Amino acid sequence: MQDIDALRDELLAQVDGATDEAALESIRVAALGKKGSISALMRGLGKMTPEERQTAGPALNGLKNEVDGAIRAAKARLEDAALDARLARETLDMTLPVAPEDRGTIHPVSQVIDEITEIFAAMGFQVAEGPDIEEDFYNFTALNIPPEHPARQMHDTFYLPERPDGTRKVLRTHTSPVQVRTMLNSKPPLRIIAPGRTYRCDSDQTHTPMFHQVEALVVDEATHMGHLKGCIEAFCRAFFEVDEVKMRFRPSYFPFTEPSAEVDIGCSRKGGEVRIGEGDDWLEIMGCGMVHPKVLEHGGIDPAKYQGFALGMGLDRIAMLKYGAPDLRAFFDSDLRWLRHYGFAALDLPTLGQGISR
Repeated sequence: MQDIDALRDELLAQVDGATDEAALESIRVAALGKKGSISALMRGLGKMTPEERQTAGPALNGLKNEVDGAIRAAKARLEDAALDARLARETLDMTLPVAPEDRGTIHPVSQVIDEITEIFAAMGFQVAEGPDIEEDFYNFTALNIPPEHPARQMHDTFYLPERPDGTRKVLRTHTSPVQVRTMLNSKPPLRIIAPGRTYRCDSDQTHTPMFHQVEALVVDEATHMGHLKGCIEAFCRAFFEVDEVKMRFRPSYFPFTEPSAEVDIGCSRKGGEVRIGEGDDWLEIMGCGMVHPKVLEHGGIDPAKYQGFALGMGLDRIAMLKYGAPDLRAFFDSDLRWLRHYGFAALDLPTLGQGISR
């Protein structure tokens, strides 16, 4: 009994002096583990006489329970102290400003869409949208694209699996199907722009399989090429933020417009930098033309009474041009460093009054 009392005092003193959970676990193993001091005394009960066991047995069980209870209480006390220390260490000061590295940015393509929408809205255009997965009719047939046209081939177009009737849907190759859908669902006069995603089998420094386009459509009884030229000139001055812009229209061919033209804008390329509105060089920025009579017919509009113009351009490429991004593929890499460099503040909304770009 004398040894039990001494062992109790020793173990309880060790438990009381433990400063962390690791030290407490060491004490528990040394006392109550298989080779612990209390466990060793418990194993010795078998060698005692019945009279000795009657006295030593309850004493050892009491010692075991007392030490175990002291260890549990000390562990709870240490856990509470650790939690209090962590709460004090991790206090959040709600008066501190948000860390700048956590700020998100607007993607340049989203910014350019907002800029173009603002410019055309000021000219009376409305935004129209359509599905990314299109019927062959809206993407090709209604736009006067013949069956043998290269654009219909699988090396240019993403086709979906064939349906039971033999037809296949496509990922739209341009936003022009929105023009047809608008004509079928609305009556002239029409004045819309259609920004959105488009898809083609192409990938290099200036092409990606998924890219963005915007198209504009005007249909009424009096529209002519002069209105088209004035609209494009007003857009270029506002978008590139220059007072004067030099332009030229080169005859071209598109199945859905007649006559058709490619639009070049004057620029200079000195020092590896492209400057719009100055210099003697030229840069192609869009295609345009008067809406083909067959397209009007497919849209349910009488070409003998109405005519119109359309224009279209790649949003990603004019974003590259305006903001100096050298590679189109980086637009879709989700690189935070690139986004922080070329991105825009969330509240940096483009307005004609305060300036389209930042």
